[in-house]
Amino acid sequence: MSEVLTMGRVGIDLYPLQTGIPLHTVETFGRYLGGSPTNVAVAAARLGRTAAVITRTGDDPFGEFVRQALRGYGVDDRHLATVPGLPTPLTFCEIRPPEDFPLFFYRQPKPPDLEICPDELDLDAIANAQVFWTTLTGLSQEPSRQAHFAAWRARGRKPYTVLDLDYRPMFWPGPQAAAEQARKAVAQATVVVGNVDEIEVATGIREPRRAGEALLEAGVDLAIVKRGSAGVLAMTAQERVEVPAVPVGVVNGLGAGDAFGGALCHGLLSGWPLARAVRFANAAGAIVAGRLACAPAMPGAGEIDALLTTHAEEEAHV
Repeated sequence: MSEVLTMGRVGIDLYPLQTGIPLHTVETFGRYLGGSPTNVAVAAARLGRTAAVITRTGDDPFGEFVRQALRGYGVDDRHLATVPGLPTPLTFCEIRPPEDFPLFFYRQPKPPDLEICPDELDLDAIANAQVFWTTLTGLSQEPSRQAHFAAWRARGRKPYTVLDLDYRPMFWPGPQAAAEQARKAVAQATVVVGNVDEIEVATGIREPRRAGEALLEAGVDLAIVKRGSAGVLAMTAQERVEVPAVPVGVVNGLGAGDAFGGALCHGLLSGWPLARAVRFANAAGAIVAGRLACAPAMPGAGEIDALLTTHAEEEAHV
């Protein structure tokens, strides 16, 4: 059984190798493994955790690339299957550091990762994973929505059942539909992670502390609100932790949240105090924000610890 089992979105990231210019003028692109829960599994594997992902690709060359890339990163691909007739999704990004990274998703007519069916799930693997990580995107269409709720029933809110809100408006018919599913999903999770916009979708509250309290009142054990340059707020019924942002020269901020997720899994499984786990995850995200790609950019523990040490020394001299 995997220590970290994720479920949902996968695809190919095609990121421009010329940055700071309009996408229509870019001539060359790098091809990388992508998809938020897939990247989380890669990040966890990079930190020495056994990791696997439940997902679907097209029966095409890009789907084969996904399978080979997973194996190359040390992620178990036994729960990956192909869906005939649907292409593996592509995602393009325009790189405009430090904070503007518009995404262009090619997931028509329907992404294979939303064709995961309840009767295809390995419920024993889901129930026994030490961390089960899902995203809100998986609830945007059927049969994936039913599959996620079947997976959560198999878990029975066992720690650590993580919901990454990962709200992408273009995947939903409207914000109300996303909010409705977010509230239902929160009730299945023991850990909820999201940025300020995503937490607002789930709770209707934008102020981070009040939103975190609303998640705890809904039954979540750990609520984590990522606040960008303001750092990270983590809350349990007994504890409030605020971790400042780690300064970094941003190249591409898109994979930072997934690096945060994989590192958070590592910290939780290590039994660390909450403050240490969140600082470690925050530093992992900062490292990836300073790199172009997502999956191949995921750092090892030594890199993260080195950045934390450097950051602590710099703060001590301020």
